[in-house]
Amino acid sequence: MGRIIKWLFILALLGALALAAYAYIGPFFGADFSPPQTEIHIPVELDAN
Repeated sequence: MGRIIKWLFILALLGALALAAYAYIGPFFGADFSPPQTEIHIPVELDAN
C-alpha cells in the first residue's frame, strides 16, 4: 500500500512540474494563454423612483 501512495505522490509531483513548465515554455511554442479582449457595451436603465 505504501508503494502505491509513493508512486502516486511522485506522479502528482511530476505532473505539477510539467504543468508549470508548460505555463512558462508554452508561449515560445505558440500557446497563447491570454483571454480574448473585446469591448462590451450593455445599456442599463436605472429606476430612480
